[in-house]
Amino acid sequence: MKSPSSSAGSQVRASSLTLFVAGAVVAIAGIVYLLKTNPAAGAWLQVYDPTGHWQLSTLVAALPLIVLLGAMAIFRVKAHIAAVAGLFTALLIAVAVYHMPARLALTSAAYGAGYGVFPICWIILPVIFLYNLTVRAGRFVTLQESLANITNDSRLQLLLIAFALGAFFEGTCGFGTPVAVCGAILISLGFRPLEAAGLSLIANTAPVAFGALGIPTITLHGVTNIDLLLLSRTIGVILAPFCLLVPFWLIWAYAGFRAMVEIWPAILAAGITFSAAQLLVAIYAGPSLAAIIAAVSTIVVLITFLRFWKPKRVLNVSGHDITSHEHTRFDHSAGKTFKAWLPWLVLCVVVFAWGTPQFSHWLDAQTTIKFPVAGLNNFVARIPPVVTHATPEPAVFNLNWATATGTAILVAALIAGVCMGLGPSSLAVTFFKTLADIRFTVITIACMMALGFITRYCGLDATLGLAFARTGAFYPFFGTLIGWLGTATTGSDTSSNVLFGSLQKVAAQQIGVSPVLMTSANSAGGVMGKMVDAQSIVVASTATQNYGQEGSILRFVLLHSLALASLVGIFVYLMAYVEPFTKLVAH
Repeated sequence: MKSPSSSAGSQVRASSLTLFVAGAVVAIAGIVYLLKTNPAAGAWLQVYDPTGHWQLSTLVAALPLIVLLGAMAIFRVKAHIAAVAGLFTALLIAVAVYHMPARLALTSAAYGAGYGVFPICWIILPVIFLYNLTVRAGRFVTLQESLANITNDSRLQLLLIAFALGAFFEGTCGFGTPVAVCGAILISLGFRPLEAAGLSLIANTAPVAFGALGIPTITLHGVTNIDLLLLSRTIGVILAPFCLLVPFWLIWAYAGFRAMVEIWPAILAAGITFSAAQLLVAIYAGPSLAAIIAAVSTIVVLITFLRFWKPKRVLNVSGHDITSHEHTRFDHSAGKTFKAWLPWLVLCVVVFAWGTPQFSHWLDAQTTIKFPVAGLNNFVARIPPVVTHATPEPAVFNLNWATATGTAILVAALIAGVCMGLGPSSLAVTFFKTLADIRFTVITIACMMALGFITRYCGLDATLGLAFARTGAFYPFFGTLIGWLGTATTGSDTSSNVLFGSLQKVAAQQIGVSPVLMTSANSAGGVMGKMVDAQSIVVASTATQNYGQEGSILRFVLLHSLALASLVGIFVYLMAYVEPFTKLVAH
């Protein structure tokens, strides 16, 4: 018999789910109304200095981000409340200061909210659904124990899971998948939830520019019309030293300098393998498989290396020395271990196959529905100096329901559920439980993406970017931070490239540095913004069952993000002006 408290809790969850579904229906109805309403006549030209004083305009443009991040980091407000506050701030500034027509502002917000639900939340939901299925079937404990059999040193477990395995998921899926999956695995190994979330975010940097089958770099090529292989090579060169640095930085942030030095051979093996593999593939084959091949190579090398090398001191997740303790090995047969990994192997195979160009292009042509957003599509124009001439901003909602990564993950989850012996009722119960668990996450991401889209269509992003562009000869450094800012605000290196790719090209030509270098620097700098973007932080908090602690996670990673972005900026500055670094720029 259920206790009164558990019954009350069930009623609260049911009520919350009902309210969430009702709110989602209202939101979708509003989006459909805005999509179908006849557009207003005429186009609206963006203005980048609405106050007449660029310093004041820059401060005003930054206010939505200050409200959003300040509410979480300083006042410890829950993410969905902070996101709503940031959204309303952006709407107020767009209408009152930038004089954007209210209907355009609301439509861009609705468009952004729709993008937040699909495809972003559509990736988060099935990933956590798959994780919950493995827990329900009892497979996650065996997976945890199989990882412990490889090594019982927590530093090496972190290196293998957060850096190497996370890079594979970034290469195949992107959009927060590695943070969600790796965070959950780390918790199962005993890492504290806040620690697992923050460390997963730090690790998820090196492969981001080539994540999701190279989409960020491919998108940058489409925006700038610069040769794809030139961009791929230059991004690979910029990121090469940081692919080597990040695993050292990760272990240092987790266990301290001394503990990091103790396992330097394993870190060096992982870093060199990943850096070399990603660079070579980026140079000779382009961006699509660079992160995937680098991640697989690193996993194989690291597991092989750990069969022959052991650290002198073994540390558990609490930092205690357990060298003298007998290494607890779990006696699992090869068949049982394979079954534990089967759901994740299914995920890898399905997502990889789903993303192959031949299949995805064919399926996309058969199933994708495109909705031009009435009243917004081509009704906002970017103007010089952000672009060379007035350019209408497209607004087309791409409902690629069949080819979306989230659909592939859902198919993989259902296949894995059946393989684990779960029936239709178990699958359904787990799915709806997962939906209830992420209800606040959906609200948060929808509001954050609405804020990001207002920033884009209003021109707030360009105001901030132009402020960086005023730095003259120091532009290579600050231009890199534009990419960091773009990813931090939009949650996507791809979106950052869309927003600032043209600006980088124009500014580079005006200053006299390589446009290839600066457009590439936008994407390379953007990868370091991935760990502080609100979307990734919310995914991390949700996956690690740490929702409501987004401010703590942000404080954990903020200085790491700024420091790494600044180092990338310094390296780009050297590549722009200082021999022999200038020879590294592709021509």
